Amino acid sequence: MTYLIDRRLQSKNKSAINRERFLRRYKSQIKDAVGRAIKGRSIMDIENGEKVSIPVKDVGEPAFGHAHGGVWETINPGNKEYQKGDQIARPKSGAGSGRGKAGNSEQLSEDDFIFELSREEFMNYFFEDLELPHMVKTQLTATTEFKNQRAGYNMSGTPSNIHVLRSLRGALGRRIAVGGSSRKRVIEAEKELEELLLLGAPEEDSRVLELRRLIHHLHTRLLAIPFIDPFDLRYSNRIKVPKPMTQAVMFCVMDVSGSMDESRKDTAKRFFILLYLFLKRAYDKIEVVFIRHHTAAAEVDENDFFNSRESGGTVVSSALNLLNTIIDERYAAGQWNSYVAQASDGDNWDNDSVLCRQLLINTIMPKVQYYTYVEITDGPQQNLWEQYAEVPNHHPHFAMQKIVTPADIYPVFRELFKKQVK
Repeated sequence: MTYLIDRRLQSKNKSAINRERFLRRYKSQIKDAVGRAIKGRSIMDIENGEKVSIPVKDVGEPAFGHAHGGVWETINPGNKEYQKGDQIARPKSGAGSGRGKAGNSEQLSEDDFIFELSREEFMNYFFEDLELPHMVKTQLTATTEFKNQRAGYNMSGTPSNIHVLRSLRGALGRRIAVGGSSRKRVIEAEKELEELLLLGAPEEDSRVLELRRLIHHLHTRLLAIPFIDPFDLRYSNRIKVPKPMTQAVMFCVMDVSGSMDESRKDTAKRFFILLYLFLKRAYDKIEVVFIRHHTAAAEVDENDFFNSRESGGTVVSSALNLLNTIIDERYAAGQWNSYVAQASDGDNWDNDSVLCRQLLINTIMPKVQYYTYVEITDGPQQNLWEQYAEVPNHHPHFAMQKIVTPADIYPVFRELFKKQVK
């Protein structure tokens, strides 16, 4: 039996295999610690690492020890105060050897084992129960994948890569080039011999004998030319080229009309950031397109998207029409995976909500991988919600949730991207 020992080292010369074993053994405690850490940090800082603590009693392991058996005596050198049989008084109350005091502080005690999770480990625990629904089944890893591609021919290689047609073509050209002069001289000698015989020259004639010896010699030389030579062999050459990177585009669509105050915009921003971090786990290249709208829609940069504010009514279909135009012009379905996140307070012009539903069902949904709609409001559901509620019946990769307070962002996000039952 063969045993493989992984001796890879991480930072500070720590064993990678030991760390992985530790994370597996105390997975439940670490997940609880990560959950506590999430509550106390901003979503914008969610992708950083984290220091987590585990009670020492949870990481302690039993150990064997050797104890003294029976009755035994010890002699401590330097004892000038006590003699055999003396009784030692009980220590005064509160004079124990403990170094801490009771309190109501939430700070870590000396009985907590503290260690630091890396960014990758923290994100793995953060997203462990989530997935990207309906995404293209191409997960990019940290290593670049390559594919074999033909790149001409080589003069050396393995027998399985021999290109027969190209090798025979080269052999034929070599035989023509090498035997060209001999073949020409054979034709001339045979023609001269034929003319001499027609003129009645006897077989014993010196010229006839000389021509016959020359023809035989030239035929021997031609037959000595090999049919194929190792020099003629050509091998198919294949090189490794990087595979095209799977790329995604994330569309952020938000209502910036007068009804969307700064608190709602901040809530939408946190949701967009969380979705962006989630997509980064699956794609190396992500482009973000910001579309804001009130009565008219426009593509803007991130600063204008979150900071500008407009007054007036809301026409959501203007944003959907612009979204459809951008997808058709810049992000073809065969090359890009499109994800759309729309945030609104749900207020919309009544007649326009029906048009939005039709645009989604007939035009936009067939072109995107996933579409999420979050309605940020503490009131009743608006007319846009009622129309959007019919879209999942036609396209299962459409999801919608309601956000009341910033505390609802993470639960709503997990509900939108929870793992689907196979």
